[in-house]
Amino acid sequence: FIVGRQYLVVLVITVINLMGSAVKGATVLGFPQVMNDIFLGNGLAMILTTIMVGQLTAQVNAANCMLDFINNYFMLFTSYVSYGIEFSGLLHCVYLVQMIFSKITGKPIESNEPPRNAAQNLFFWARVIMSVAILCFCLAVTLVALFDGKTGMWDGVPPYVICHHFIYLMAVVGMMEGMQIAF
Repeated sequence: FIVGRQYLVVLVITVINLMGSAVKGATVLGFPQVMNDIFLGNGLAMILTTIMVGQLTAQVNAANCMLDFINNYFMLFTSYVSYGIEFSGLLHCVYLVQMIFSKITGKPIESNEPPRNAAQNLFFWARVIMSVAILCFCLAVTLVALFDGKTGMWDGVPPYVICHHFIYLMAVVGMMEGMQIAF
């Protein structure tokens, strides 16, 4: 459920950013060009709007009134969509990562579920393989775009620096998401 919910969060943020991105060359409130480049050109204004309006309010409300926040039909619908995403196997590569870290640390994965039978095991590993294939394809498309210069990065920045920043930011976001789930 948590993996499906995190996917929905990323999907909603991406759609909001696409719908609210600024038109090229737009100016706001007569600000100097430097301010427009910082806030509109790089999407900082949309990032702040998405976080403050789209996420922060919902998280604060959910933290204070947990049961009230989820006790409505929209949240029930969201839960079922999250369960559907989880069942589809789209993000099952996270279970592979979990198993790898379990082997590295030597700690077994604790679960209240009974062991899977052969059919369940086949279905599980098919979804893991599908998920890893989708992840590799998406990573390949992203890296090709980064090395072709199809980014929002400043002109003149070498592709290997852009790729390094991408990997670094993905690691930071991954750690922050993990901490959010853990706490």
